Order: sequence, then structure tokens, then C-alpha cells
Amino acid sequence: MKRKGFLAVLSLVFSLLLLSGCQKAADDTNRAATTASPETAIVDTAAIETELLRIENDWPRVVKDKDVEAVKRVEADDGIFVYPDGSVGDKSKDVKDMENGALSADSWEVLDLKVTVLNKDAAVVSGRSVVTNGKYKMPNGKSNDISGQYRFIDTFARRNGEWKLVAGIGTPVRAPGAAASPMASPAVKASPAMTASPGAKPSPAMTASPAIRQPVLKVPPTMKPIVRPTP
Repeated sequence: MKRKGFLAVLSLVFSLLLLSGCQKAADDTNRAATTASPETAIVDTAAIETELLRIENDWPRVVKDKDVEAVKRVEADDGIFVYPDGSVGDKSKDVKDMENGALSADSWEVLDLKVTVLNKDAAVVSGRSVVTNGKYKMPNGKSNDISGQYRFIDTFARRNGEWKLVAGIGTPVRAPGAAASPMASPAVKASPAMTASPGAKPSPAMTASPAIRQPVLKVPPTMKPIVRPTP
């Protein structure tokens, strides 16, 4: 009887241990299922697009008002920028230019903006700028005319909750129909109709063949030699 009781208690303890282990495994599984990984985090694309479009569309005002603080706020300290003339600059250069009023224009339009969101902390913006009567004052006091159209690509990264411009490049847009180089375009080259065609060249019948050239020089005008066609 005691043995049966001992076996019954032992069986009950084993059952409780087994149930406890199963419950723990179930809890671990549930916890893993409810933990979101960084890769599956939801990206608020619309909010990112709205913020970056606001920054880009504000640039004409920044130039007009010479808003130095806006440049300091938006551009990253380690940002790198390639200007339309091929030179390279950074945030310190842009801040200095804005402080000195080096950049000016009657109007500065930002068009064709497109935001490409890479992830929740990175995005690229492409667009086109149209500058009217734009001037850039050089350190030597001379001014360069920067009027025209430009294509640009800006790369943004979110740092400490704020979007920063970390890289940018701009390139001028050539006017439609403009020659790509000082060389003459195909339109001004002589066309085949302007050069002598093969049919306009003297035919063999119009020039004396080697076989009859010397005899003709030796025969008097009253005598005509019999000339056979050369093979």
C-alpha cells in the first residue's frame, strides 16, 4: 500500500514537471513571435517624403533670406557636395558662402522633385533647379553668372531624429539643340550631294588609256591610228 502511494506521488510530481516544461516552452515561443525585428519595422514613407520635400522646397527662401541657420541645421557636419563646376565642398564652405552673401538670384525654382525612400533612416531626392539672373561672388570679388537649369541628387540620413543632408551633386542642363562641343555638328558637314559623286568623276572613256596615249602623240593630225580596246 505504501509502495502504491509512493508511486502515485512520484507519478504526480513527474506530471507536474512535464507540464511546467511545456508551459515554459510555449511562453518562449509566444515571446519570440511578438518581438519585431528591425528588418520588419514599418517605414512611414509618406511622412519621410513630406519632410524631405519641405526641406527641398525651402531652399529658394534660404538663398533669398541668406538663412545661415537653415544651412547649419540641414547639412551634416561630415557632408560632402559636388558643385556644377566640378569642385567639391562641405558644410563649412556652404555656411561661409551664405554668411558672405555669395549666392544670389532674381528667382530660384525647384521642380520635378522625387523622393526615393531607402529605409526609415535614409532617402534620396532628385530634382531640377531653374535659376534666373543667378550670381556667385568669388573670393576675389568677381561674380560668376550661374543662371540656367540644373539637375541635382541629394542624399539624406536621419540622425538623432533629424534629417541631415549628407551628400549632394548638381550638374548643368544643356539647352536643347546646343552643340556638345566646339566641333561642327553633323548638320553642317558636307552632305553626299555637296561632294562630287562617283558618276561625276571622269569616266575611263574620257581619258586616254595607257595603250593609246603615246601613239596619239606621235601620229600627225591627219592620220588616225586604229585603236583596239585594251583587255
